Amino acid sequence: MPVLLIGTYDADGTPNLMNVAWGGQCSERHVAINIGHVRKTRDNISLRKAFTVSFATADTVIPADYVGIVSGLKEPDKTEKAGLHHQRAERVDAPVFDELPLTLECILDEVEETKTGEIRITGEVVAMSADESILDADGKIDIGLMRPVIFDSAQNKYRVVSDIVGRAFHDGMQLK
Repeated sequence: MPVLLIGTYDADGTPNLMNVAWGGQCSERHVAINIGHVRKTRDNISLRKAFTVSFATADTVIPADYVGIVSGLKEPDKTEKAGLHHQRAERVDAPVFDELPLTLECILDEVEETKTGEIRITGEVVAMSADESILDADGKIDIGLMRPVIFDSAQNKYRVVSDIVGRAFHDGMQLK
């Protein structure tokens, strides 16, 4: 599962960042994330109706893990303690963190409560920013340069994604 970092502001404008492993793209312009029942991020999204989604990388695995371990309800300045710097997103009322090279800006679309008390939040992606360090010669995002991490729930480890093993919507055509 991708390690997603959800950025929000609280009522006072303090940035918060949460590590979630249960989420991803759910349509062309939407992302969905699942959050437990007692989370500062959940409250912040309800308040501000916006959030950012960034991707943990091999270079940011320590602060990414930290913001997943420590609750913003108990440590309001956890992003500062993690050594992260932020600025306001261009299109939504949520933070963008300088150290995270790819960020999606999202407007809250839907909140669905699950039977277990968790919520599934769907957001419409209205903007995306990418650091130049992850762009190829043609200006396109190169995941290999970004080195995102996934959560291996069988081993409780983070693993790097990078190797290309095929071409989407192409390689399977040889079986037609």
